[in-house]
Amino acid sequence: MTVDIRVIRAGQMYRYYLRETVVGDGRRPARTPLRAAQEQAGVPVGRWMGRGLAVLGLAPGEEVTEAQLRNLFGERGRHPYADRIEAERLAAGDSPKKAFKAGALGRRVTVTGVDFVFRPQPTIYLLWAFGDDETRRVIEAAHERAIERVLEWIEDEVAVLRYGKDGIYRVRPPGGLVAARFRHYEARSGRPLLHDHVLLSVKGQRLDGKWGSIHTTALHENTVAASALYNELVAAEVCEELGLATESRIVTPGRRPVMEIAGVPHELIRWTSRRSDQIAACLAELEHEYVTDVDDDGEPRFLPVVSERARAKMNQMAARKTRPPKQKTQPLAQLRAWWKVSAILTSRVAADVVNSLLEHARAAAAAIRARVAAVVDVALAAIDVTATVFVMNDGGRFHRRHLLAEARRHLALVLRGRRRDPGLDDQVVAAAISTHCLDISEPKTVRGLEAGYRLYTARWSLSDLPARRPPTPAPHPDRQPPADPGEPPAHRPPSQDAGEWEIPRIPLQYERAVLAGAVVREKLRTITTATAVRGRAYDVVAHQQAAMPEQLLAPEPTDSEHDDQEQEPGRREAMDLKALRALRESRTDVEALDLTAERLRHLGKAFTAAADRAHTTMNRYARRSDAEKPHPVREDGQQAHCPQYPGPHGGREASH
Repeated sequence: MTVDIRVIRAGQMYRYYLRETVVGDGRRPARTPLRAAQEQAGVPVGRWMGRGLAVLGLAPGEEVTEAQLRNLFGERGRHPYADRIEAERLAAGDSPKKAFKAGALGRRVTVTGVDFVFRPQPTIYLLWAFGDDETRRVIEAAHERAIERVLEWIEDEVAVLRYGKDGIYRVRPPGGLVAARFRHYEARSGRPLLHDHVLLSVKGQRLDGKWGSIHTTALHENTVAASALYNELVAAEVCEELGLATESRIVTPGRRPVMEIAGVPHELIRWTSRRSDQIAACLAELEHEYVTDVDDDGEPRFLPVVSERARAKMNQMAARKTRPPKQKTQPLAQLRAWWKVSAILTSRVAADVVNSLLEHARAAAAAIRARVAAVVDVALAAIDVTATVFVMNDGGRFHRRHLLAEARRHLALVLRGRRRDPGLDDQVVAAAISTHCLDISEPKTVRGLEAGYRLYTARWSLSDLPARRPPTPAPHPDRQPPADPGEPPAHRPPSQDAGEWEIPRIPLQYERAVLAGAVVREKLRTITTATAVRGRAYDVVAHQQAAMPEQLLAPEPTDSEHDDQEQEPGRREAMDLKALRALRESRTDVEALDLTAERLRHLGKAFTAAADRAHTTMNRYARRSDAEKPHPVREDGQQAHCPQYPGPHGGREASH
């Protein structure tokens, strides 16, 4: 995700923000005024935003002062001008208690706000870091407008004020919310990372004029949907203004692809991800310790494979263990000069590419837009969205917010950087709920009756979809996985045992979700829901083509005599050019779905082969001797309890 959330509490946490966050994640010198510290750090001053500013006597874009921050976030939710209000009341003859109460916004609270961190995709802030002043202004403007749009969506559809006994009554804040935005330019590693901290106050005013606190749980629940909306908006505006396009890139095999600006070399992304490399190295050590850990009796504490939830927990642990200290911030002009020199010297990208990165991205965008039309079919999008959410949520149960987040991701994948019509994401969600979802809510509280908390499942059965894939097999005993995808596997050192460098992991759910969407489309092709697409204004084939991976969009060869030749080794996962041509020439949904069935048969064979290899691998783990720390699965199928390691069934849902 590109939007993170963190709770702000009055006291030590607020002082941390006042010392470091408001001055560019640096260290604010003692007894230095806020404005002077921001000028020394080379970061812009904070700005107020939100529709609730007028009630507090503030204006959008107005500078955030230290006294205003202290009152609103540090003094348990007081008016930004509480000091002035209290002084005026005392001068008018009010008692100190009454004057203090006049400057309060309702009841005093401990949680005074939440910190939303908005950052664009790496390829966008790389263009910002290496581009000229005009490119930088366009990207910053798109970044700001996307943040404003997400805040408006939170005000209109997410934030609720609770009041009454146990917060039984919930209303939207009619006057909006108040937030302070602070911009940063770099990551802890010193590499470019354009991002904004938006400190959102929990205080909101009801229609009766009284002040209440928004429900922070609702903000946490909708963070994924907010992140998807921000990604979609900032990428669309940047692409439209600069003539660019997006493409899907797989960062981690088996996980959801991310949408990046086409034409930006992946080596530059690796150059910015030094922290990611450190986390990955620490994560590998934690995973090996996890699968080899035994109790006092020599019994394994956990299953001999790493589940998705356990890996997410260990990833958080690795991030904390490798977190470097903060560096002294520098002005943006110095940072941009240093970034360009460092990228040319250490990223393995040619200097002319770094200096003309925008031109390379525009050339790639022209090639993509010449081959792919921006066509969205709501009916097919609803199938893909429902199938993905159904598989990636344990038990196949989900809420509307899960569908909304997935719909926004799907639209970003299909549109490839083009703007969409307003409300198109809601149309996809409405079609998914009405056609493919079943309401299974059993509300026991007033909250359960709300539309956002209705519980859904798909109208299909889990038995109708492909079974979960077995654990990933270990590599050949005499080979190590290559350090770089383009390099051949290296020989195993004699001191290493087979399997030490490759930890068996339960495959991620996104692979199964993608396959499930194809299966559902095939099952529905003879039903009215699927065949009714014909005759609409949408082009089904163009919609499916837009959602294809990049390797399926290769240009046609000039010599058509080689269509029937075998594919080259290593390209079995890509669709052959003959099938691709048939898809392009097809103009009916039936032909397109028949092609999907052909692809499904190919995937089924690959899954069967993977299952056979995994079965052999698991048998090898079960036959290990006690002297070599065996990892058999316990007879009861349960894991032993160990508080210092995350279990494969613990923690929050990793999917949404």
